[in-house]
Amino acid sequence: MIELKHINKSFNGRHVTQDFSCVFDRGKTNLIIGESGSGKTVLLKCIVGLTQVDSGEVLYDGQDFLRLNPRDKQNLRKQIGMLFQGGALFDSKTVEENITFPLAMFTDMSHEEQKDRAQFCLERVNLAQAGDLYPSELSGGMKKRVAIARAIAPNPRYLFCDEPNSGLDPKTSILIDKLIKDITEEFQMTTIVITHDMNSVMEIGEKVVFICKNQKWWEGSNQTILDTDNKELEDFIYVSKFLKELKNKKMKA
Repeated sequence: MIELKHINKSFNGRHVTQDFSCVFDRGKTNLIIGESGSGKTVLLKCIVGLTQVDSGEVLYDGQDFLRLNPRDKQNLRKQIGMLFQGGALFDSKTVEENITFPLAMFTDMSHEEQKDRAQFCLERVNLAQAGDLYPSELSGGMKKRVAIARAIAPNPRYLFCDEPNSGLDPKTSILIDKLIKDITEEFQMTTIVITHDMNSVMEIGEKVVFICKNQKWWEGSNQTILDTDNKELEDFIYVSKFLKELKNKKMKA
């Protein structure tokens, strides 16, 4: 579980995150949504310690990350997996080498143990035969699956995904969503996904937090989001004709 308490962050006097408080549950897919520039990525950087907050608390299972000493912060970071928007794979390394990279950096595993773990993770994302390939030989969806395999290789307790479906076709996006949800449940991680994809919200949004005007504007789930009377959230949701029709059908049912 990750709990944020009254997080504030500003740049040059401009508020980017204001008084943000929320609990992100373990074993569930927690989604943060909002328009571009609403503060989603800044909030994510605050949670993982890439950006220093002005005030507030970031609690990882009760530990205040912001007040840990450097050694304890480093130990906690070893429990974090990151899925970056572009995948961020090393072009000069094979798929297997990409996955073993964080294992070599942050664990005491032997070379053979690293290879075994990489193979296990590849099998988990249905890419068992891809270990000797290079990123240039992979499709966009395959690259995202390799990036997921690398993110879970150190067996993290916390997984952060920044726009995991960016640049993917709808069919592949559904596959990536399902994979993230299944892995979250299987390994009981606290997973936070930054997205503006309403299809992802409807597919895997067990908990959804909507940011507007740099604040938490609404929270709920994919089971309740279509029933909202929050004007700003409605405007965000129903730019999609499909979801407008879905709401109309729900109201008639």
